[in-house]
Amino acid sequence: MSAVEDAGAPAGTPGGFLQVQTTTDSRAEAVQLASAAVEARLAACAHVAGPVASMYWWEGAVERSEEWTLQLKLPAARYDALAAFIAARHSYDEPEIVATPIVAGSDGYLRWLADEAAPE
Repeated sequence: MSAVEDAGAPAGTPGGFLQVQTTTDSRAEAVQLASAAVEARLAACAHVAGPVASMYWWEGAVERSEEWTLQLKLPAARYDALAAFIAARHSYDEPEIVATPIVAGSDGYLRWLADEAAPE
């Protein structure tokens, strides 16, 4: 089975790949989290985008803020380690940690994701 066929495997299975998203209230924190996660090989790559306008419920009221979005791409088997890493280092009390399956991708790119986010 090719990497493309394996890409849609459920989280936690060796053949699947994920895009994980979180947000921060500063570009500096987003860049630091991205850099540290990639350096630790918890993700093969990361993208920081923003600012974005966010609206959400928090402690009984609607909040409006400017945030930065961080997207990381990784093998699904690395999700638990990445989620724990983000939770431990994030400045928010309850950070967004959302994983979306990558359902298809080029064989070469998905192999690269697997190779670069492999534990050393």
